[in-house]
Amino acid sequence: MIKAIAELLKVLNSETNPGQLSLAFCFSMIMGLTPLMSLHNILILLIVFLLRVNLSTFFLGWAFFSGVAYVLDPLFDWIGLHVLTFGPLESLWTALYNITLWRIEKFNNSIVMGSLLFSLVLFVPLYLISNFAVRHYRDDLLTWVQRLRIVQALKGSKLYSAYQGISRLRGNS
Repeated sequence: MIKAIAELLKVLNSETNPGQLSLAFCFSMIMGLTPLMSLHNILILLIVFLLRVNLSTFFLGWAFFSGVAYVLDPLFDWIGLHVLTFGPLESLWTALYNITLWRIEKFNNSIVMGSLLFSLVLFVPLYLISNFAVRHYRDDLLTWVQRLRIVQALKGSKLYSAYQGISRLRGNS
């Protein structure tokens, strides 16, 4: 876990496009909040591997949102139950359930439906917020930290130079 957090900090400090980090975080939200064995999660994995998103951010976010999902499951159940029992949509749900592909998706499960709707509604706001946060971190917080005397002293030390050399040899530059 510490290695994953170190990798995330390394990515935050790198030249990786903030949009790639934000997309990885948003896709990890869908994967983490919804039950794992759902058809839409296969689609999410395909999208993640086809697009240029940061995989370490995706996997770390997935672990984070999987933990959050346990706390939010009662909310997901409530949302899904209301959507699935909403009168005007009941005939749509019945028709979709009679199609094998939709039955495999398990959308008739209130937690699957609620968590998927919840994550889809939050996708764009989370993208915008996380993109802003990465840019703010890089523009303000990172430059402030790098100006601290202790950081400058550490970067000027022989130990840091040795670390950089070892990192380059391992291909972690």
